[in-house]
Amino acid sequence: MFVELLLLWQQKQNLVAPSTLPRLWTRHIADSLQLLDLAPDARVWVDFGSGGGFPGLVIACALADKAGSMVHLIESNGKKATFLREAVRITGAPALVHQERVEKFAENCAEPVDVVTARVLASLKILCDQAFPLIDRGALGLFPKGQDVDAELTAAAKYWTLEAEQVPSKTSREGSIVVIHGLKPLNRP
Repeated sequence: MFVELLLLWQQKQNLVAPSTLPRLWTRHIADSLQLLDLAPDARVWVDFGSGGGFPGLVIACALADKAGSMVHLIESNGKKATFLREAVRITGAPALVHQERVEKFAENCAEPVDVVTARVLASLKILCDQAFPLIDRGALGLFPKGQDVDAELTAAAKYWTLEAEQVPSKTSREGSIVVIHGLKPLNRP
């Protein structure tokens, strides 16, 4: 259902790069689903910059039969948020769409969160800035990254002390997932 809806909306609105459509199942769906293996007991997820539903809506669909599951889809773009609301309605996935900036959501979120994720949204340093309020309260950060991951980790380390590991991507030879267990700002003069 979700894939059909995505392809229908893609004709009018750019939800994913058109060049990736022939590889939709591996490039987007499987790439999103691999995050579940890194947090198998997580029930409450926050997905920053949900856009076309990756990885958040895909994860919500996979968690549909697990009691207590909820995925918060954070998307500031009105057209993409409208698509996400329709996708949640059609799929019945346990998800809520929040049309707001990720920083605002992270600062105001009172609910305990198990995992925060973002895919193709921003550099790791910026993701650390945005996700810190959630990770500081115990959320695990799962951030898929491409071939520049080492440079992004180096740049983030100038501002943050990261308890992190890199897990090789199952869907991309050049990709990996940065798993952040803890995050503290560096105190610099």
